[in-house]
Amino acid sequence: MFDNFITFVKQIYDTNDIIPLHEPKFFGNEEKYLKDVIQSTFVSSVGKYVDSFEIAVAEYTKSAYSISTVNGTSALHIALILAGVKKNDEVITQSLTFVATCNAIRYCNANPVFIDVSKDTLGLSEQSMQSFLEDNCEMRDDGLCWNKNTNKIVRACLPMHSFGFPAELSAISALCDRYNINLVEDAAESLGSTYKNKHTGTIGKISALSFNGNKIITTGGGGMLLTNDKFLANKAKHITTTAKVSHKWTFEHDEVGYNYRLPNLNAALGLAQMELLPKILKLKRELSEKYDDWGKKNGIEFIRDRENTKSNYWLNTLITSDLNSRNRMLEQTNNNGITTRPVWTPMHKLKIFENFQKMELKNTEWLYDRLVNVPSTPLIKV
Repeated sequence: MFDNFITFVKQIYDTNDIIPLHEPKFFGNEEKYLKDVIQSTFVSSVGKYVDSFEIAVAEYTKSAYSISTVNGTSALHIALILAGVKKNDEVITQSLTFVATCNAIRYCNANPVFIDVSKDTLGLSEQSMQSFLEDNCEMRDDGLCWNKNTNKIVRACLPMHSFGFPAELSAISALCDRYNINLVEDAAESLGSTYKNKHTGTIGKISALSFNGNKIITTGGGGMLLTNDKFLANKAKHITTTAKVSHKWTFEHDEVGYNYRLPNLNAALGLAQMELLPKILKLKRELSEKYDDWGKKNGIEFIRDRENTKSNYWLNTLITSDLNSRNRMLEQTNNNGITTRPVWTPMHKLKIFENFQKMELKNTEWLYDRLVNVPSTPLIKV
């Protein structure tokens, strides 16, 4: 079975060289825009490409406002700050996620509460979240949700759209509304994905995108905040620019700020990549269909779109039969030049997070033992 898969992937990419998991593709105006930035000398966080890139992302996602940052993790950090997350607060999130999700929570000196995921979405399980809230939490006279066991405020919920597959946002959002919890979306991997015809990252109070080198489009390193709230957008732009008070020459800062703004140089690359995004998404979907067709013929299940969702298929993901099968596949593929990876080690298994509160995580454990990401670079010759 694994030999067949190795042969299939090499045929898809038409090479016997090492095939990476996901690499960027530059086939548009990237070089032109970068040269323009260099010639302008505006290579740092002020320049026309920063504004143009933000506008392009806002228009594509149909978000009212977008604010660029140096990376996705900084965007998550700011998103949580703007959602009101403070020291000793709790943030509901999933254990099956990339470490940046939980690092951002800890940057706020808040505590993650690990909720299980759904097998079909790979995202936060609304059933697990509901159980946590009903069994452990209460609404108090201040209108806030309190964890009765820890006597801490449950301030925010941070679901992650894993590998571009949207979480079940309607049910999660309804629970957040019922318990007065701020919904913040970790949309780092889901540019181009939609939930009920709305772009991921536009349903919660605020969200974060990532444009790291391995994402569906890249700025080299970069992130973006999305929000429909004008006050939050203005606040985000202010505090990510060291909270500097606007003036022609003086340096005044009215609160603790962050040097998180995206440089013009990176934004130029991002703008050129945004122009290519529709074509990249089309190619990604075509690749996912090739994998799915092969899987159906060979008894291997790939994660697919659910009803009312559309994934960007950032990383194609298959399900092996058990942990031993997963490990054998990882070993054979990587030894034969096919770059594959397991899902991230769940956060509750890491020493840095092992002592935080968690629900039963049977789906998280089940998926961790079985999921494999396979080469997902769009098929285009450049």
